[in-house]
Amino acid sequence: MTPTLTAFESSPDRGRGLARDMRVRWALEEVGQAYDVRLLSFAAMREPAHLKLQPFGQIPTYEEGDLTLFETGAIVLHIAESHAGLLPADTNARARAIMWMFAAVNTVEPPIVERSMAMMLERDQPWCEQRLQMIDKTLRKRLGDLSTYLGDADWLDGPFSVGDLMMANVLLRARGSGVLDAFPNLAAYLARAEARPAYKRAFAAQLAVFEGRSAE
Repeated sequence: MTPTLTAFESSPDRGRGLARDMRVRWALEEVGQAYDVRLLSFAAMREPAHLKLQPFGQIPTYEEGDLTLFETGAIVLHIAESHAGLLPADTNARARAIMWMFAAVNTVEPPIVERSMAMMLERDQPWCEQRLQMIDKTLRKRLGDLSTYLGDADWLDGPFSVGDLMMANVLLRARGSGVLDAFPNLAAYLARAEARPAYKRAFAAQLAVFEGRSAE
């Protein structure tokens, strides 16, 4: 059965691969699963039909038969568990790949999102500069720890896995801040992820939505 993914009709990221449906698209492309996309306006995201699927009025949602999921971590893990290619066969390696998924969204992503929101909503406030300094201190510590752990390895734990997919997508959101520039091995790690054919297909699909809406 072909799953259906919801995504922004008009994404705030302007097709740069930062909207969170990108993670799900990428996972589906990695495992070779075809999918459909239902585009939503911001108004439609607050309508009862969508809130029944996603009670917080966000994207993406994932529908597959009688299964409906939200939260990208849960969706991507479901895809990885349902198809070969993103989770190792070894039990311990599998557990570590899932661990890195959680590390990406629970440890590394929060200061990245906090910084983004501060820049978006508080930039004109007198306290913003001091707040950004505090956020950047936390972010540099998180990235420094990750950089030390990764060292000169290609991926976090052996072959590319769902943990790398989630971590790389999180790091993409940090690149615009300039903080990532201090960690060349993380920049190289991100470049390897972006070079994957599945990533390129997912990025092109998300960009096509923006370009299609812009041409109207």
